[in-house]
Amino acid sequence: MVRVGGNSNMADAIAERFLAARRAAQGLADYPGTPPETLAEAYAIQDAALARVDQEIAGWKVGRILPPLDARYGCDRLAGPIFADTVAPIAADAEGYMFADGFGAIEAEYLFRIGSTPPAGQTDFTLAEAAAYIDAVHIGVEIASSPFAGINGMGPAVTISDFGNNNGLLIGPAVADWRSGAYAEQPVTTRIDGSVVGSGKAAAFARGAIGSVSFLLGNLAARGISIREGWWISTGAVTGVHPVRPGQAVEMDFGPLGTLHCRIGAQEPR
Repeated sequence: MVRVGGNSNMADAIAERFLAARRAAQGLADYPGTPPETLAEAYAIQDAALARVDQEIAGWKVGRILPPLDARYGCDRLAGPIFADTVAPIAADAEGYMFADGFGAIEAEYLFRIGSTPPAGQTDFTLAEAAAYIDAVHIGVEIASSPFAGINGMGPAVTISDFGNNNGLLIGPAVADWRSGAYAEQPVTTRIDGSVVGSGKAAAFARGAIGSVSFLLGNLAARGISIREGWWISTGAVTGVHPVRPGQAVEMDFGPLGTLHCRIGAQEPR
Protein backbone atom coordinates (compact mmCIF):
# COMPACT_ATOMS: atom_id res chain seq x y z
CA MET A 1 0.00 0.00 0.00
CA VAL A 2 1.30 3.46 -0.90
CA ARG A 3 1.21 5.96 1.90
CA VAL A 4 2.33 9.55 1.54
CA GLY A 5 2.30 12.00 4.38
CA GLY A 6 -0.18 14.90 4.39
CA ASN A 7 0.92 18.54 4.34
CA SER A 8 -1.15 21.55 5.45
CA ASN A 9 -4.32 21.56 7.50
CA MET A 10 -6.18 22.81 4.42
CA ALA A 11 -4.91 19.89 2.33
CA ASP A 12 -6.00 17.46 5.04
CA ALA A 13 -9.47 19.01 5.30
CA ILE A 14 -10.07 18.97 1.53
CA ALA A 15 -8.80 15.40 1.27
CA GLU A 16 -11.14 14.25 4.05
CA ARG A 17 -14.16 15.89 2.43
CA PHE A 18 -13.41 14.31 -0.95
CA LEU A 19 -12.91 10.90 0.65
CA ALA A 20 -16.16 11.17 2.59
CA ALA A 21 -18.06 12.09 -0.56
CA ARG A 22 -16.51 9.21 -2.50
CA ARG A 23 -17.32 6.69 0.22
CA ALA A 24 -20.92 7.88 0.46
CA ALA A 25 -21.24 8.30 -3.34
CA GLN A 26 -22.63 11.77 -2.68
CA GLY A 27 -22.17 14.78 -4.92
CA LEU A 28 -20.39 18.01 -4.03
CA ALA A 29 -21.97 21.12 -5.51
CA ASP A 30 -18.95 23.27 -4.60
CA TYR A 31 -15.23 22.66 -4.21
CA PRO A 32 -14.68 21.54 -0.60
CA GLY A 33 -12.30 24.29 0.47
CA THR A 34 -9.94 26.77 -1.17
CA PRO A 35 -9.02 25.39 -4.62
CA PRO A 36 -5.30 24.74 -5.13
CA GLU A 37 -3.55 27.28 -7.31
CA THR A 38 -0.40 25.30 -8.09
CA LEU A 39 0.36 21.70 -8.97
CA ALA A 40 2.39 21.38 -5.76
CA GLU A 41 -0.66 22.37 -3.71
CA ALA A 42 -2.80 19.95 -5.71
CA TYR A 43 -0.50 16.98 -5.19
CA ALA A 44 -0.31 17.83 -1.47
CA ILE A 45 -4.09 17.29 -1.30
CA GLN A 46 -3.86 14.06 -3.31
CA ASP A 47 -1.05 12.81 -1.07
CA ALA A 48 -3.04 13.68 2.05
CA ALA A 49 -5.93 11.60 0.71
CA LEU A 50 -3.61 8.67 -0.15
CA ALA A 51 -2.34 8.72 3.44
CA ARG A 52 -5.91 8.16 4.63
CA VAL A 53 -7.01 5.22 2.47
CA ASP A 54 -6.28 1.52 2.76
CA GLN A 55 -7.28 0.61 -0.79
CA GLU A 56 -4.72 -1.14 -2.94
CA ILE A 57 -3.38 0.89 -5.85
CA ALA A 58 -3.43 -0.96 -9.19
CA GLY A 59 -2.03 1.84 -11.32
CA TRP A 60 -2.11 5.51 -12.22
CA LYS A 61 -3.93 7.67 -14.73
CA VAL A 62 -2.09 10.33 -16.68
CA GLY A 63 -4.05 13.20 -18.17
CA ARG A 64 -2.81 15.87 -20.53
CA ILE A 65 -2.63 19.56 -19.64
CA LEU A 66 -3.26 21.29 -22.94
CA PRO A 67 -2.10 24.76 -24.09
CA PRO A 68 -2.21 27.42 -22.79
CA LEU A 69 -2.54 25.85 -19.33
CA ASP A 70 0.61 23.77 -19.78
CA ALA A 71 2.64 26.99 -19.88
CA ARG A 72 0.83 28.41 -16.86
CA TYR A 73 1.42 25.32 -14.72
CA GLY A 74 4.84 24.41 -16.13
CA CYS A 75 3.81 20.85 -17.05
CA ASP A 76 1.81 19.13 -19.79
CA ARG A 77 0.65 16.10 -17.79
CA LEU A 78 -1.11 15.30 -14.50
CA ALA A 79 -1.42 12.09 -12.45
CA GLY A 80 -3.85 10.36 -10.14
CA PRO A 81 -4.15 6.89 -8.56
CA ILE A 82 -6.33 4.05 -9.86
CA PHE A 83 -7.55 1.74 -7.10
CA ALA A 84 -7.64 -2.02 -7.54
CA ASP A 85 -11.33 -2.37 -6.69
CA THR A 86 -12.21 -0.17 -9.69
CA VAL A 87 -10.13 -2.14 -12.23
CA ALA A 88 -11.51 -5.05 -14.28
CA PRO A 89 -10.91 -6.85 -17.58
CA ILE A 90 -13.47 -5.74 -20.11
CA ALA A 91 -16.25 -8.23 -20.86
CA ALA A 92 -19.54 -8.35 -22.74
CA ASP A 93 -21.39 -7.02 -19.70
CA ALA A 94 -18.73 -4.53 -18.58
CA GLU A 95 -19.84 -1.56 -16.50
CA GLY A 96 -18.06 1.59 -15.45
CA TYR A 97 -19.31 3.59 -12.49
CA MET A 98 -19.64 7.34 -12.09
CA PHE A 99 -20.83 9.54 -9.25
CA ALA A 100 -24.37 10.29 -10.38
CA ASP A 101 -24.53 13.67 -8.62
CA GLY A 102 -20.98 14.61 -9.62
CA PHE A 103 -18.93 14.59 -12.80
CA GLY A 104 -18.60 11.58 -15.10
CA ALA A 105 -16.82 11.02 -18.41
CA ILE A 106 -15.42 8.24 -20.55
CA GLU A 107 -11.97 8.12 -22.17
CA ALA A 108 -10.40 5.77 -24.73
CA GLU A 109 -6.88 4.97 -23.55
CA TYR A 110 -3.75 2.95 -24.21
CA LEU A 111 -2.78 1.16 -21.00
CA PHE A 112 0.89 0.46 -20.32
CA ARG A 113 1.91 -2.13 -17.71
CA ILE A 114 5.04 -1.75 -15.61
CA GLY A 115 7.17 -4.88 -15.98
CA SER A 116 10.23 -3.81 -14.01
CA THR A 117 11.05 -0.93 -11.70
CA PRO A 118 13.66 1.80 -12.05
CA PRO A 119 16.48 2.26 -9.55
CA ALA A 120 15.76 4.24 -6.41
CA GLY A 121 16.60 7.90 -6.74
CA GLN A 122 16.04 8.28 -10.48
CA THR A 123 13.58 11.10 -11.09
CA ASP A 124 14.13 11.88 -14.78
CA PHE A 125 13.44 9.42 -17.59
CA THR A 126 14.07 9.57 -21.31
CA LEU A 127 11.46 8.05 -23.60
CA ALA A 128 13.73 5.04 -24.23
CA GLU A 129 14.33 4.54 -20.50
CA ALA A 130 10.60 4.75 -19.77
CA ALA A 131 9.74 2.23 -22.49
CA ALA A 132 12.29 -0.22 -21.08
CA TYR A 133 10.22 -0.55 -17.88
CA ILE A 134 7.05 -1.54 -19.78
CA ASP A 135 6.21 -5.17 -20.59
CA ALA A 136 2.74 -4.87 -22.21
CA VAL A 137 0.31 -2.41 -23.77
CA HIS A 138 -3.48 -2.89 -23.91
CA ILE A 139 -6.42 -0.88 -25.18
CA GLY A 140 -8.84 0.21 -22.50
CA VAL A 141 -11.40 2.56 -21.01
CA GLU A 142 -10.89 5.06 -18.22
CA ILE A 143 -13.87 6.13 -16.15
CA ALA A 144 -13.24 9.75 -15.19
CA SER A 145 -15.50 10.68 -12.30
CA SER A 146 -15.54 12.78 -9.15
CA PRO A 147 -18.19 13.69 -6.58
CA PHE A 148 -17.44 17.34 -7.43
CA ALA A 149 -19.59 18.21 -10.44
CA GLY A 150 -17.38 21.14 -11.49
CA ILE A 151 -14.05 19.35 -11.42
CA ASN A 152 -13.46 19.34 -15.16
CA GLY A 153 -14.03 23.06 -15.53
CA MET A 154 -11.64 24.37 -12.87
CA GLY A 155 -8.30 23.38 -14.34
CA PRO A 156 -5.67 20.70 -13.76
CA ALA A 157 -4.83 21.55 -10.15
CA VAL A 158 -8.41 20.88 -9.06
CA THR A 159 -8.46 17.69 -11.15
CA ILE A 160 -5.30 16.44 -9.44
CA SER A 161 -6.69 17.18 -5.98
CA ASP A 162 -9.41 14.53 -6.27
CA PHE A 163 -7.35 11.52 -7.40
CA GLY A 164 -6.97 12.97 -10.88
CA ASN A 165 -10.73 12.61 -11.49
CA ASN A 166 -10.46 8.81 -11.78
CA ASN A 167 -13.03 6.21 -10.77
CA GLY A 168 -12.06 3.12 -12.72
CA LEU A 169 -10.24 1.33 -15.49
CA LEU A 170 -11.48 -1.38 -17.88
CA ILE A 171 -8.70 -3.39 -19.51
CA GLY A 172 -9.10 -4.57 -23.10
CA PRO A 173 -6.98 -6.80 -25.37
CA ALA A 174 -3.21 -6.53 -25.67
CA VAL A 175 -1.58 -4.57 -28.48
CA ALA A 176 0.81 -6.82 -30.40
CA ASP A 177 4.19 -5.42 -31.44
CA TRP A 178 3.57 -2.21 -29.52
CA ARG A 179 7.26 -1.33 -29.49
CA SER A 180 7.05 -0.60 -33.23
CA GLY A 181 4.87 2.41 -32.36
CA ALA A 182 2.38 1.63 -35.12
CA TYR A 183 -0.54 1.69 -32.64
CA ALA A 184 -0.05 5.46 -32.25
CA GLU A 185 -1.23 6.04 -35.85
CA GLN A 186 -4.39 3.94 -35.41
CA PRO A 187 -7.55 6.09 -35.61
CA VAL A 188 -9.77 5.62 -32.56
CA THR A 189 -13.45 6.53 -32.43
CA THR A 190 -15.73 6.85 -29.38
CA ARG A 191 -19.51 6.53 -29.57
CA ILE A 192 -22.08 7.10 -26.85
CA ASP A 193 -25.51 5.58 -27.42
CA GLY A 194 -24.49 4.99 -31.03
CA SER A 195 -23.45 8.57 -31.82
CA VAL A 196 -19.84 9.54 -32.55
CA VAL A 197 -18.55 11.94 -29.88
CA GLY A 198 -14.85 11.97 -30.67
CA SER A 199 -11.97 10.56 -32.66
CA GLY A 200 -8.19 10.83 -32.56
CA LYS A 201 -4.79 9.15 -32.54
CA ALA A 202 -2.21 8.70 -29.80
CA ALA A 203 0.32 10.19 -32.24
CA ALA A 204 -1.22 13.58 -31.41
CA PHE A 205 0.18 13.42 -27.85
CA ALA A 206 3.28 15.50 -27.17
CA ARG A 207 6.09 12.90 -26.83
CA GLY A 208 3.50 10.18 -27.50
CA ALA A 209 1.94 7.80 -25.02
CA ILE A 210 5.45 6.86 -23.85
CA GLY A 211 5.77 10.50 -22.85
CA SER A 212 3.02 9.85 -20.30
CA VAL A 213 5.01 6.93 -18.90
CA SER A 214 8.16 9.05 -18.69
CA PHE A 215 6.24 11.80 -16.90
CA LEU A 216 4.58 9.43 -14.42
CA LEU A 217 7.76 7.63 -13.42
CA GLY A 218 9.37 10.97 -12.65
CA ASN A 219 6.31 12.33 -10.86
CA LEU A 220 6.00 9.32 -8.55
CA ALA A 221 9.72 9.18 -7.81
CA ALA A 222 9.79 12.89 -6.95
CA ARG A 223 6.86 12.37 -4.57
CA GLY A 224 8.59 9.47 -2.81
CA ILE A 225 6.15 6.85 -4.10
CA SER A 226 7.78 3.48 -4.80
CA ILE A 227 6.95 2.25 -8.30
CA ARG A 228 5.69 -1.34 -8.49
CA GLU A 229 5.69 -4.08 -11.08
CA GLY A 230 2.24 -4.84 -12.47
CA TRP A 231 0.90 -1.32 -12.12
CA TRP A 232 -1.13 -0.01 -15.07
CA ILE A 233 -0.56 3.43 -16.55
CA SER A 234 -3.55 4.91 -18.35
CA THR A 235 -1.69 7.23 -20.70
CA GLY A 236 -4.28 9.81 -21.79
CA ALA A 237 -7.57 10.33 -23.58
CA VAL A 238 -7.08 9.51 -27.27
CA THR A 239 -10.43 10.84 -28.51
CA GLY A 240 -11.11 13.38 -25.77
CA VAL A 241 -12.95 13.49 -22.45
CA HIS A 242 -16.61 12.68 -23.11
CA PRO A 243 -19.25 13.37 -20.41
CA VAL A 244 -21.61 10.50 -19.66
CA ARG A 245 -24.52 9.73 -17.34
CA PRO A 246 -25.77 6.47 -15.82
CA GLY A 247 -27.56 4.23 -18.28
CA GLN A 248 -25.59 5.24 -21.35
CA ALA A 249 -23.81 2.73 -23.58
CA VAL A 250 -20.26 3.42 -24.75
CA GLU A 251 -18.32 1.98 -27.70
CA MET A 252 -14.63 2.61 -28.35
CA ASP A 253 -13.39 1.48 -31.74
CA PHE A 254 -9.63 0.93 -31.98
CA GLY A 255 -9.92 -0.57 -35.48
CA PRO A 256 -7.99 -3.85 -35.86
CA LEU A 257 -6.83 -3.55 -32.23
CA GLY A 258 -10.36 -4.19 -30.99
CA THR A 259 -13.67 -2.56 -30.12
CA LEU A 260 -14.65 -2.08 -26.49
CA HIS A 261 -18.17 -1.79 -25.08
CA CYS A 262 -19.39 -0.83 -21.63
CA ARG A 263 -22.43 0.60 -19.91
CA ILE A 264 -22.30 3.41 -17.39
CA GLY A 265 -23.76 2.78 -13.95
CA ALA A 266 -24.19 4.90 -10.82
CA GLN A 267 -21.51 4.49 -8.17
CA GLU A 268 -22.86 3.03 -4.93
CA PRO A 269 -21.59 3.84 -1.43
CA ARG A 270 -18.49 1.90 -0.38
